[in-house]
Formats: sequence, C-alpha cells, structure tokens
Amino acid sequence: MSHVPETAHSDPHAHGVAGEAQHPHRWKLLALLCLAQFMLIADVTVINVALPTIGEDLGLDGSGLTWVVSAYTLFFGSLLLLGGRLADAIGKLRAFLAGLTVFTAASIASGLAAGGGMLIAARSVQGVGAALMSPAAMALVTALFHGPDRNKALGVWAAIGGAGSAIGVLLGGVFVSGPGWEWVFFINVPVGLVALFGVPALLGTSRDLVAPSGTGGSLDLAGALTLTAAPGLLVYGLVQARDHGFDAPGVWVPLIGAALSAVAFVAVERRVREPLIRLVIFARRSLVGGSVVMLAASGLLIASFFLSSFYVQHVLRFSALKTGLVFLPVAVAITLGAHAASHLVARLGWRPVGAVAFALTAVGAALLTRLDADSGVWTELVPGFALLSLALGTAFVCATTAAMNGLPHQDMGVASGLVSTSHELGAALGVAVISTIAGASLEGGGQGAAVGTGGFDNAFTACAITAAVVAALGALLLPAGRPDPAQGPVMAH
Repeated sequence: MSHVPETAHSDPHAHGVAGEAQHPHRWKLLALLCLAQFMLIADVTVINVALPTIGEDLGLDGSGLTWVVSAYTLFFGSLLLLGGRLADAIGKLRAFLAGLTVFTAASIASGLAAGGGMLIAARSVQGVGAALMSPAAMALVTALFHGPDRNKALGVWAAIGGAGSAIGVLLGGVFVSGPGWEWVFFINVPVGLVALFGVPALLGTSRDLVAPSGTGGSLDLAGALTLTAAPGLLVYGLVQARDHGFDAPGVWVPLIGAALSAVAFVAVERRVREPLIRLVIFARRSLVGGSVVMLAASGLLIASFFLSSFYVQHVLRFSALKTGLVFLPVAVAITLGAHAASHLVARLGWRPVGAVAFALTAVGAALLTRLDADSGVWTELVPGFALLSLALGTAFVCATTAAMNGLPHQDMGVASGLVSTSHELGAALGVAVISTIAGASLEGGGQGAAVGTGGFDNAFTACAITAAVVAALGALLLPAGRPDPAQGPVMAH
C-alpha cells in the first residue's frame, strides 16, 4: 500500500547527470522526505482503529465515520495530478513545504475537532495538503539521486509504504488506548515541523531543486474540479442511500451529478491546452487495466480494515490497543505479498498472478462472512483477513507494474499519478460502498446489537463477489507476458 505518486515531469534532469556531483546531504534529505511520506501513509490506516472511539466522542454514526475516512482519500486522490503540476509550476521545494504546512495545520485542526463536521472538514484539508506534498516529495527524491543510488533511494521510498501501513494500525491502538484518539492527528505535528525546517536547511539553495522546472504550464483547474466532484458526489450519494435507501428522492440527485461530472471531466480534458490527463493515454489497455485493478484492490483492502475495526471493537468489545495488535499481522501480510509479487510477476507474468491474487482475496473474504458475536479473533478473523491482505499486497504490485508496462519515458509520470489516484479513490469508494451494505451493523450500542452481525456478513460477501469478478476478468484487465527487465524499477503503489 505504498503511496509513491510521481509528477508528470518529476525528473527533468534525468539525462546527462551522470557526471554531476550529487547533493552532499542527499541521504539525510531522503530520511526526512520518507518521514513526511510516512505520515501520509499511516494516516490511511491509523484512523481505522480510532473510528469507533471517535464516533462515540463526537456523536458520529456510520455515515459520518465513512466521511472521516473517505474525505481524506477523496481529496488526496482527486488532486494528486494537480499537485504534480503545481510542483512543476512553483518548484518542488515550495510545493513540498506548502503541502506539508497545510497537512500539519489540518492535523492540528483534526485533533482539536469538537464535532463531526469540523473533523471531516479538517480531514478534507489534510487530503489537499497530502496531494500537494506527496508528488513534490517524490520529485525531490528523483532529482537528488542519480545512477545506482537512485534505485536504492527509490527502494527505501517504496518500503515506507508497507512500514506505514503496518505501524499505522499499531499506533492507532496505542494512541486511542493511551493519550486519546486526538493524538492520531497530533503526532503529525512534531514530524511535520522536523521536515518543514529540516528539508530546506539541508537542501540549501540548489537551483535545480528549488526553482520551478519551467514545464508546469497552465493549471487545469476545471479538470481538477470535475475530477474531484465526480467521486465526491458518488460517495455522497452512496452515504445518502445507506441512510435513506435508494428509493429516497434525494439519493439519485448526487448520483446523477457524479455521472455528469465524469462526462464534464472528459469534455474539459478534450478542450484544454494542457490537460491533467491526456485522454489518448487511455488507449493503452495495460494502463487502463492496471488502474482498474488498483482501484479494486485498494477499495477491497481499506473497506476490509474499516469493517474489521468496527467488528472487533463493537461486537467483540476489544480495546483499541488490542485491535491494533490484531491488525498488525494483517498489515505485515500486505508487505510480504508485495515483496513476493515482485518475483512472481517477473517469473509468471501479470495475468496468472493477478487472477490468483484476486481468487485468494475472494477466499479470504468468504472466510470472513461467517463471523458472529462468538467468533474467535485469532482463529476466524485473522486467518481470513491475513489471506485477503497477503493477496491484495500482491495485487498492488501486479497492478502498478502492468499499468506502467511499455510506456514511453514522457508518459511515466502521468501514468504513475493515475495509478496513485486510482489507489486513493478506490479507498474512498470502497469504504462508501461497503458501509452502505453493512448498514446498521456498524453502529455501536443498542442499535448495532439489535441488528446483529448480518451487515458484516453481507459486506464481506460483497467483497468476495467483487474479488471473484476481478479474478475472472484478469485476462481482460491485465496484459499478457511479463515485465521487461530493461525498463528498470517501477515505483508507484
């Protein structure tokens, strides 16, 4: 689950640099940039353990808690491509510092939130800051390192994803059981301040790294707006359907608006001189298929964390700390799956690996459909969830390498951004869909006890069916063959 979006022009100096002296503090800078990126990764998983407690303290029901998760990933994913363009337009360092400042300030606001509306708004702003910071940080890493050192640096960067996911779930339990759920957000403040002052101090006045690249061009604000509106309205419509049913008159207005926004996005991208996404790139079947697989894998994984957190804390009555410990082997399984995938895809190819990964995901989700109030967490929840996570860790790598396969150098950045966008939007949509299916089972107290665990069973059944469908469509979504070793490492999700 590593978030490594790359700007469309993340490395304008990729050629002709072999003989240039590299920055003397590049490894210290890499540590600080990875630390900042770690915050963004951990913020996706750390919140899951805290959700039931946040709901009780702020009076949020299942719909409100859906937005606590989805607001961050929605704005993060929708604005990633615009963030990459801004990094080119105003400079990598300025974009990084601006995004980091916004993210850190929004983290303070999240921790101080006195109500659900304030928390959701602050989480949205966190997503905006992350969308500006992450591509700029990636661009700085690729500009700081050349030759063999670059591959080493990118390997460290990619490893941060798995570490952030695993440590995030544990930190969530520690903070909620200790100083309080507010520290899920407050912990970002000292980390943000260290990076905010440390990166420019170490970087100095290196013009190549501080000045704009000159390739930013005009900003496609209309494209960014419609790209954000489409999934945003879809999530809102699904949340409304959860509360009022699909037969309610107000439900279909946002759903139709989502469809119209998607059409408007395509129309905008066809007309503007410098679009966020050149539509011709969608002619590449491997890119489209890989992005769809990423969307599905991310949605299934984050939705499963979302469901399991409520089940363990509301039904089994586990503390937040015990919940974090339960999720730790699950998060480690993601990293192991991703590591295994790099070898499996190279040896067997995308289609068989992708099909088996989603088939195993379906099996893992099917095992979770049998959960009830008397289930054993280590004998029934963890085995199915760990199998699902191991398989989806493999699917992430499969999706990324397939999407980037055979692309010319000039399209690598925008393709990586598109895959990263699919990852974040998949998380937002997955949580929205699954919370709609789970319904009142997500509620704490009497309402949740009255309806039992049937909602969890239905939601995990939907996950199993979705995974099985993606496994069956693997031959259509993923390209035949194996990655070209000459293409080098692909660093995205």
